[in-house]
Amino acid sequence: MLVKMSKRKFLIICFSFLFSCISFANNEESNGEKPQFNINETIFGHIGDNHYWHMFDITQEDGTEHPVGFALPVILVNTNPFNIDVFMASEFEHGHKAVTKGDHTYKMVAQEMGGQKILYCDENGEVTEDGPLDFSITKNVFTLFLVAIIMLVMFIGLAGVYKRRQGQAPSGFQAWLEPVILFIKEDVIEPNLGRHADKYTPYLLTVFFFIWISNMMGLIPFFPGSANLTGNIAVTFVLAVFTLIITNVSGNKEYWKDIFCMPGLPWPLIPIMAVVEVIGIFTKPFALMIRLFANITAGHIIVLSLTSLIFIFGTLAIAPVSVFFVMFMDVLELFVAALQAYIFTMLSALFIGLAMPEGHE
Repeated sequence: MLVKMSKRKFLIICFSFLFSCISFANNEESNGEKPQFNINETIFGHIGDNHYWHMFDITQEDGTEHPVGFALPVILVNTNPFNIDVFMASEFEHGHKAVTKGDHTYKMVAQEMGGQKILYCDENGEVTEDGPLDFSITKNVFTLFLVAIIMLVMFIGLAGVYKRRQGQAPSGFQAWLEPVILFIKEDVIEPNLGRHADKYTPYLLTVFFFIWISNMMGLIPFFPGSANLTGNIAVTFVLAVFTLIITNVSGNKEYWKDIFCMPGLPWPLIPIMAVVEVIGIFTKPFALMIRLFANITAGHIIVLSLTSLIFIFGTLAIAPVSVFFVMFMDVLELFVAALQAYIFTMLSALFIGLAMPEGHE
């Protein structure tokens, strides 16, 4: 029965992709003209952050497409004079209209690499200077809060199940989640941290599940998914900074001695190696940041590029090929979503463990 259900779901997904591609292609040709397809705008518009949550487009009678979705809150902090303006992003009308609030007029400007930036402008809509401090609830911020809520519900619920079913065999959601937790704890954290494992297990488990769930949310092509959270370098930067801080705060005297005065090294080489080791303190978390950002962003770009083949060639004949490769990449991305979470967690555990050597013979 499970095999039949999985095949049925697979066929439904395939036909849904195929029909959606046909629907979008027909919309483009409804007015008798084939608009020029901008693949860069499509791809970078998706992987970049956004003040709107776009769902789909509706073709109007005049042949133009009207985007359908919902706007997110805009929170702007001005310093001269100091005040806070809060309104919905829908007032910008997708960047076609300037918004005046009190002494300031704002304009939403699309960025070349995706996303938008809110800047100051004059009454004619001409940008005059850099914008205010932007604390808006964007698509990525919304997803960040959503992932945090999902994790809280998961683990608070799981803790309650363990209390109610103490001494009993796991079942249901507990039976699915427990092997994952034990795998990370026993095969990743404990081998790298030894007797210090319990101290750092909460952080490393949190990092693993945050990255994994965020990656999975990014693979959902409709609300509340599709946000490229871990493909945002600001997010991976913060995660890497946490690992950097924990690693160096946890470092014992042997760790710092190996950095600034490596045992057994000829004294003329000690200053040179000290500089190299200090640089290494920052390059290791930097590699964590870039690895996660690049892999997740590359996956989104490949999937969108394959989907865009239908519009680039301008024929539905390419749709079956495009859909097949998109399905293949989506399955591969399911593996990559877990793999990148595992790699980030494993390397974080390794770096923290290396900062606590037990001493030299």
